[in-house]
Amino acid sequence: MPLSTGPCEAWPTNLCCEIADGMAEEDVERWTLVASQILWGLSGRRLGPCPVAVRPCRRACLDAAPVSFQAGYSGGPWIPYIDTGGVWRNASVCGCKSDCSCGELCEVRLEGPVYDIVSVDVDGEVLVQEAYRVDSAGLLVRTDGECWPTCQDMAAPPGEPGTFTVEYRIGLPLDEAAVAAVSELTCHLLKGCAPSGSCGCKANRNLTRMVRQGVEMELPDPSLIYAEGRTGLPLVDLWLSVVNPYRLDSPSRVYSPDYKRPRMTTWP
Repeated sequence: MPLSTGPCEAWPTNLCCEIADGMAEEDVERWTLVASQILWGLSGRRLGPCPVAVRPCRRACLDAAPVSFQAGYSGGPWIPYIDTGGVWRNASVCGCKSDCSCGELCEVRLEGPVYDIVSVDVDGEVLVQEAYRVDSAGLLVRTDGECWPTCQDMAAPPGEPGTFTVEYRIGLPLDEAAVAAVSELTCHLLKGCAPSGSCGCKANRNLTRMVRQGVEMELPDPSLIYAEGRTGLPLVDLWLSVVNPYRLDSPSRVYSPDYKRPRMTTWP
């Protein structure tokens, strides 16, 4: 999953609290975004669709094997060869089969989790959605009988002849529980907000003990709660315990020297 510092946009909410009189709409939107950023981080940085555009590289079936192998050798089901990195490999000569396919399966791997595909552009032509599908693990599979380009002109801008660009949204979908959690946290951050009040971290904390004679009050130490990756809000913390029970800071990753990562333009 690409490095990101927060969700691309505020999560949807269904606020069950009253907005203070005189509060501007942009203030509500700002604190909703703050609540979304907090829960995005505490839940493992996986939720919420975020648009990305990549220039994938399709892995050739036989990589850098001798040309005789690629020309259609039929002496057996597997042929050992040494790739350009000096690593021994077994090349399938039966159409580059995949795990469950009897023939060649044309696919490229996308950084996941893939929420949906926005568009696929090959040589300046946007393919129809019926020309591809997404399989588990972020595999974009060509289904119209054609195959993805084995190489492309990386110096040319996307959409030009000789290029291959995939625009998609990355991240897990937000369910009703996520909406309820971000709504509760947003209401907490908005507590006390008014033209003459304060919001956010200055909102009143939960009272744990009060002695009525002498008016002695005890408030919890928020640093202890935050150190556990929790907020002190019951619905929010219950949701976090479900979606991130092991309190992971980020999604797990598996790296392979054989995997060609898609190229992503970050500037300009």
